Amino acid sequence: MFRPFFPCLLAVAVILLPACNKDTPPAFTFETAPLTRGDLMQYATASGSLGAVVSVDVGSRVSGKISALKVDFNSPVKKGDLVAQIDPSIYKAALRQAEGELASAEASAKLKRQNLARKEILLPKQAATQLDLELAVAELAQAEANVTIRQAAMQKSQADLEFCNITSPVDGIVISRKIELDQTVAAAMTTPILFTIAQDITKMRITASVSEADIGMVRTGQPVDFSVEAFPDETFHGVVSQVRKAPVITTTVVTYESIIDVDNPEQKLFPGMTADVSILVAERKGILRIPDTALRFTPPEGVKYEEKAPAKLTGNQRLVYLLPADKTSLRPVVVRVGISDNLETELLDGLPEDANVVTASTVVAKKGPFGGGPPAPKK
Repeated sequence: MFRPFFPCLLAVAVILLPACNKDTPPAFTFETAPLTRGDLMQYATASGSLGAVVSVDVGSRVSGKISALKVDFNSPVKKGDLVAQIDPSIYKAALRQAEGELASAEASAKLKRQNLARKEILLPKQAATQLDLELAVAELAQAEANVTIRQAAMQKSQADLEFCNITSPVDGIVISRKIELDQTVAAAMTTPILFTIAQDITKMRITASVSEADIGMVRTGQPVDFSVEAFPDETFHGVVSQVRKAPVITTTVVTYESIIDVDNPEQKLFPGMTADVSILVAERKGILRIPDTALRFTPPEGVKYEEKAPAKLTGNQRLVYLLPADKTSLRPVVVRVGISDNLETELLDGLPEDANVVTASTVVAKKGPFGGGPPAPKK
């Protein structure tokens, strides 16, 4: 009799177990947090690169071989200092040729001028015709025009020779050198860049890319904190000096450039460094603050409510929940909020200062009819 009866017991257990748990509402415990009073600061974050306030590219206006290099990376320079020289031999020869052509043109013009004077004397004596006089006038004009052309050619040759000496246009420091000694530069189509000189790296600026979601809060004069990878434990400071309205579109991301002025008296910051920027866009003193976890809290399915929550929120309204005295249901409350630092948010109205708001919930496991549930702790 024992063997047929055992399967029947199993069958009964399988049928009764789900029946006992059917439509049993879950139980919850709730975590709450108080409102606090204090200061709150809201930041817009961005990233950008450091650069000198004024950087000048120094190029060559003539072609030729680099015959001398007077500066290198990090060399301090003054305006007018010689930084490089192009072999001037070709340009000296061109200048001598232009000088000779000018002298020849001036001699020709002198001869034409004398010829005209003779024609003017001979014409009243009928030793020359009016046509001879007019021809002499035209020849002199042509000769004088040729002198002007040769003068311009000589001036160009003088300028080309002077351009062989490449000088610094500003006071500053060399941050880039793109040429080597004996290298040939060609200035036929474009001006080749030989050096980049930062005018003053004790004053720098960050070109930061601010997202379109945050750019509306950024204003000139706002203080900025930023860090660079070279000094991870140090915070540097700056001020927003310009907010550019031209969009920068990369695939589907739209950003706007904000210029941040930075003091660099110790010259620790280098051009090109990447800066992680935090722009202080709003600040409140002594305000009531609510945890952001309360604003993000969504009650689980099956929880009881003391009253119905509003169907629609507008503007800066948010829905939070209070835990009544029975601790078995929730009370929805609509509040108005202001600025946020992503941990706490300014509470404008909707709750008393001594309120505690729900921030999280946990389902409480119940024992089943056959002793289910979590195991008892070991003694």
